Amino acid sequence: MESSPVILTINETSAGLARKVRSHLPGTEIHGLVGRVLDADVHFQETVKHLKTLFSNGRPIIAILSTGILIRALAPLLNDKFSEPPVLILSEDGKSIIPLLGGHRGANEIGHRLNSILGGNLSVTTAGDLRFGVSLDAPPKGWKIIGGENIKVVMADLLNGGSVNLCDETSNDLDKNWLLGAGIKFSKKARHELIISYKAQSEGLKKTIFCPSILSLGIGCERGVDSSELYTFINDILSEYNLNKESIACISTIEIKEDEVAISDLSAALEVPLRLFTAKELNSKTSQVSDPSKYVFSVVGSHSVSEASALSAAGSDGELIVPKQVRSGMTCAVAIAKKIIDPSAIGRARGCLYVIGIGPGSAIWRSPEATNEIAKASDIVGYSLYLDLLGSLADDKSQHRFPLGQENDRVVKALDLASEGKNVALISSGDAGIYAMASLVFENLDRSMTEVGREAWQRLEVRVVPGISAFQAIAARIGAPFGHDFCTISLSNLLTPWDAIERRLVAAAEGDFVIALYNPVSVKRKEQLGIAKDIILKYRDPETPVALGKNLGRNNEKISFLTLSELDVKLIDMLTIVVIGSSQSKLLQCNNQSKHMYTPRGYSNKKDLN
Repeated sequence: MESSPVILTINETSAGLARKVRSHLPGTEIHGLVGRVLDADVHFQETVKHLKTLFSNGRPIIAILSTGILIRALAPLLNDKFSEPPVLILSEDGKSIIPLLGGHRGANEIGHRLNSILGGNLSVTTAGDLRFGVSLDAPPKGWKIIGGENIKVVMADLLNGGSVNLCDETSNDLDKNWLLGAGIKFSKKARHELIISYKAQSEGLKKTIFCPSILSLGIGCERGVDSSELYTFINDILSEYNLNKESIACISTIEIKEDEVAISDLSAALEVPLRLFTAKELNSKTSQVSDPSKYVFSVVGSHSVSEASALSAAGSDGELIVPKQVRSGMTCAVAIAKKIIDPSAIGRARGCLYVIGIGPGSAIWRSPEATNEIAKASDIVGYSLYLDLLGSLADDKSQHRFPLGQENDRVVKALDLASEGKNVALISSGDAGIYAMASLVFENLDRSMTEVGREAWQRLEVRVVPGISAFQAIAARIGAPFGHDFCTISLSNLLTPWDAIERRLVAAAEGDFVIALYNPVSVKRKEQLGIAKDIILKYRDPETPVALGKNLGRNNEKISFLTLSELDVKLIDMLTIVVIGSSQSKLLQCNNQSKHMYTPRGYSNKKDLN
């Protein structure tokens, strides 16, 4: 179960229960019905349609509604029990918890967690769980399964009083009580076999292999090695030493290889996390490595990379089972641990910085990608107002709040946090790439190329997540003002000389662009809007339509229309965006409906409309 769960609610009563559950399940999102649920991470219009979308996207669902609605919504989509996400029903009073689908794919686990929170009645119906307290096709965290298609027949035999043969090739130090202590009958005469092993096995029709995550794969390589060559090298070594790749818990290496593409690609191909260690941490393993190198120490600060990395990940009792192997600028080693390796508890992850635009303010305008990345973040950084707009989505995060201004301080903080291996979300309103934080992030990354002490920034994974900008929001509210060529201009001269802003105003007005004015005024800056109006009036009719959007997508949203001649600084504040039409823009009001502003694209003037 990789995606964060969604609690789906359709009224305020169930939303209250959802908020209680969410406080105990970090990363869980609340999705609420528009008009019925006031505060939700995501709002939806149609319950059945939204359920189908969540299910098709593989999102675990905790639905606080009637079982009938849920069954009728999802029944047409059911076709593969091994790929379908967990689905649970939770009664509005919290007393009934029913894992409906995906019991062995996380639903039973979520059900037990809900039961511990709410103290309700958990109704688990999967036979193996009821009889043995264990599901063989869904082993605990840290175990993988090969031959899972045999489990159905094995469980049928066991439930009918039969037995299964067990072959255990692991040490007695490894905790296997989840299986050995489940009350299952084992017999060497049984027709089916369960194998516990980290070694490669010849798969048989009646074999099921449980692979414990006890192997750590240490990697070292020259800069820029080919991804396919590294993958082939590793597979050859695993084959030579008869090791099962399903027992690899993680790939480990020195932190300066954080951005090595081939290592990241190998991590993705093997579907295991990458863990990073400092040179000092690796050097502490020098006495355990087979071939310490003074040259390697002079280059990276550790006498070993691959062996030391493998040992560091395997823990204090770990042992090398594959000493350093070398091929064409690549090295690897494998260590074995005496207990399941929890990658999250060793070293650190590769730092990730997501620069996220959350839209103008309303959660319904926030993209699913933005919501998902914020939900996965460990830390969020931003202007306090923007973090407040996240509502409960920010509750379980480490929050780093800044006052208005201090934009560069926010960026530096976000980059530093990501350099510690954290998953960081830097929050902007609107779209992060439009008059917002994204450009400042890349400006700092650019400077770090020549600044001492900022080298770690250059190794980070940095992604920009788009959002709905204020000019798009007001366009939707008022009609289609940007139907033809348009431009956006910020009137803030804090970072841009005013003479440059004036030149752009002249060019936009003379070119007959529809103009969206950002930052029209501030607490201390009032005169620029009047200057901009005078410049545009030299090229536009005084009756040119103008629209003002204030607090878009938030409480107290206000839309107003006027003419260019009526535009006055007294009507504007810091949260207002101004749209000035072109010579072709028009105001439209049908009967007694709201006004709309639009700019013809020109299609109606085509002679051939085909």
